[in-house]
Amino acid sequence: MIKAIDTLNYYFAPEEKARFKETHDAEGIACKLTAVIGGVVPETTPEQMIAEMDALGVEKVFLGQLMMFSYLQKKPMLSCTLEQLVKVVKKYPDRFVGMTTYNPFNIIPSLRDLETAVKQHGFKAVYVHIFGFDIPLNDRKMYPLFAKCVELGVPVSMQTGYVLEGMPSEHGRPIYLDRIALDFPELVIIGTHTGYPWCEELIAMAYKFENVYFGVSAHFPKYMERNVVNYINTRGQNKVIFGTNLIPFKPMLSQIEELGLREEAKEKLLRKNAVRVYKL
Repeated sequence: MIKAIDTLNYYFAPEEKARFKETHDAEGIACKLTAVIGGVVPETTPEQMIAEMDALGVEKVFLGQLMMFSYLQKKPMLSCTLEQLVKVVKKYPDRFVGMTTYNPFNIIPSLRDLETAVKQHGFKAVYVHIFGFDIPLNDRKMYPLFAKCVELGVPVSMQTGYVLEGMPSEHGRPIYLDRIALDFPELVIIGTHTGYPWCEELIAMAYKFENVYFGVSAHFPKYMERNVVNYINTRGQNKVIFGTNLIPFKPMLSQIEELGLREEAKEKLLRKNAVRVYKL
């Protein structure tokens, strides 16, 4: 059995759940994850998640601070604070990998938190959900983050493609990674969520740049575009990174088994590429 590594998941601290859910639900479009897991804010505790990981052969999970910004209410939504996430990752260091976030409207404190997370607590990445801020991925407010990630030697993972909440989807076009990769050739970039519906744009960016990777996350594998499945199985096998984005492990892993991937390509998707890219 391949010991999978989930590179995109989140920790929702008990103290933050109600506030996050209240603001999220007011965005005007119910997130489709509600139909899958009963709500965008999961009730699973870290201990319950580890039990599921053990049962299904998942070795590690990247737990992040999910920061959205409400496009309608103009206020932040945060799944947990850095301090809350540090406690969980330190309690289970062999199972959880820390992943911090970034607020382009609060640049200096965000960069300080990133440095603290990486240097003091061993966090391995940053994840950005750009849409509610109403700026594109390559906005100048993002450049301090990219420079700091290069300095610290950590990848930046960013949601690409459209967004299900009531926020502008255009800001997540994968083609925006083009200018970022040109300006920061040493920055490791993971475009997540397959870039749907602009999957070919994300494939093109991963093909063009050595430092850009294709995040296979947030979509049930049985519904993935055939060009994405072909990419995973052939020329993109060294560039694809697995993540769930809150979709339960069982259907994600079982449906990947049903894709008919070559064993080598499947192992790179589920594990090997994450080990290499995140230096695990």
